[in-house]
This record gives sequence, structure tokens and C-alpha cells, in this order.
Amino acid sequence: MDLSGKVAIVTGSGRGLGRAYAEALARNGAQVVVNDVDAAAEEVAASIGGKAVIAPVGSSETAQLLVDTAVEEFGRLDVMVTNAGILRDRVLWKMSDDEFDAVINVHLRGTFTCARAAAIRMREQGSGGSLVLISSPAGQRGNFGQTNYSAAKAGIAAMARTWAMELGKSGIDVNAVVPVAATEMTRTIPAFAPLIEESERTGAPLPAWVRRDEGLGSVEDVTGLIVYLASDASKGVTGQAIGIGGDRLALWSHPAEKQVEFADGGWSAEEIAQKLPSFTPETYGIPAPVAP
Repeated sequence: MDLSGKVAIVTGSGRGLGRAYAEALARNGAQVVVNDVDAAAEEVAASIGGKAVIAPVGSSETAQLLVDTAVEEFGRLDVMVTNAGILRDRVLWKMSDDEFDAVINVHLRGTFTCARAAAIRMREQGSGGSLVLISSPAGQRGNFGQTNYSAAKAGIAAMARTWAMELGKSGIDVNAVVPVAATEMTRTIPAFAPLIEESERTGAPLPAWVRRDEGLGSVEDVTGLIVYLASDASKGVTGQAIGIGGDRLALWSHPAEKQVEFADGGWSAEEIAQKLPSFTPETYGIPAPVAP
């Protein structure tokens, strides 16, 4: 997976998964623009020979600054990884407007503005590229206390499918990555928090069944997928939601009609009341891990 000659931007890469993505891309030969809201971006950039941009994502101005920095420092842009994110967890009836808007601005709007700026530059270059959009199991399944985060991450997966259609003729692949790793953010997920805390308390690695059955491992376990999607080996893989974590690699299904019934002339409320209970309902929520 030689990325020599490629230039990547990774938002939110001063720590956690984003840092692991930036370091892995650099190890495989890419020049990387490291972005975060504080000096952690400079530390990472210095360690990998990249360029730091300290700015919060969300605005068009930050997105353009990131792209301009990549072009000015390294001459081009080939990969945009939209990883930056925050949490403002609270149940629906307690969530404030500001808590909702803050998460939507960073995750959903930040992905939109950064991907748009990158797509414009990649189309001008005429040599294709890759947009790697970081989603979450919460966006695929829903998660208690994460109205804002789940909505944003579901929207990111939907944008990946839409942009794959729009950018296909330009040779720009667009995929959503659904990572699971032991980070400060996954610590807030009730299903995973006890496993992470126990591992940190004892110093022992996560159990094999957790890595396999739950797909939960270290941040480094996720980086192979990012490197692959940045490489020429993934050319033509687009419009997908791909899960990665621990020992697990998965392709998520897209929403589709599961069961269909027909009624001549349409359906009345009474007829729906008789028919719909016979359908098999879909499950929802991130299930709690169960040890074998």
C-alpha cells in the first residue's frame, strides 16, 4: 500500500483515531495535513513530517484553509478523511438546542464543507481521489443518549452514497467508515465502557471474544482500512459503509425494503392495523456485549 506522492488531510487528527489515521497514512508514504482545535495538531504534524492546521471544522473557511494548505505545502490533494468530532450526550428531553447544533455542526456540516472543498480541488486536478467519511455504529443502529451524534453519523453514511453517484465520473471514490475502537468517545457508549475500563484497570488487552464478536480493539486496528481506501488498490470501491474494529471487517447493508404487501386501491388505516403486525420488525440500538 505505497502512498508515495499522495497528499491527505485528516480532520480531528491531534489524538485518538484521527491521530492513528494520520500516522498510518504517513508511514505508508503520504504527506499529511493534520488538523485539530489545539496544539496537539502541531505535535502530530512534527512527528510525521506533516503540516498542522489548528482550526475547528464546520465552516467553509476552515475547509478551504485545509485544502489550500495541502496544495500550498505539498502541491495537490488526493485524500480527505473527515474524522473530527465532539460529543454532547443527553437524552432527548434534556438535550438543548446548543448541544444538538454543536454536534451537527462539527460532524455533519464539517464533513459536508470539507468534502465539498476537497471534491472541488480533486475535480480541478482531474486525477480522481478518495473521500473517507468517518461514520459510527450509532449512525447505523442508534444509541441511547446520542440523538445529535446518531443523526449526524447516519447523515454521513447517506452523504457517502449520494456523493459516490455525483463524483463517480470524476474518479473520486466516496466511502463511509464505521470504526469501533477503545477511545475516549467509545468510552461513553454504555455497551463498551465497562470493557474498556476493565482493560485499562488491569492493563490486559481486550479479550479475544471482544475483538472478534464485538469488533472492538485498539485505534491501530482501524488504520488498515483507512490506508487501503487512500490507496490505488481501492479504486472503484465507492458508495459503501465499511465497518472495522478489533479482528472484525464488515460491510454494512444499505437501507432497503424488507417486506412488501399490496392492496388494490391503496391501504386504509384499518387494513394497515391488520397487516403491519405480521411484518417482522427491525432491531435497533447497539446491543450490549455478551461474553461467551
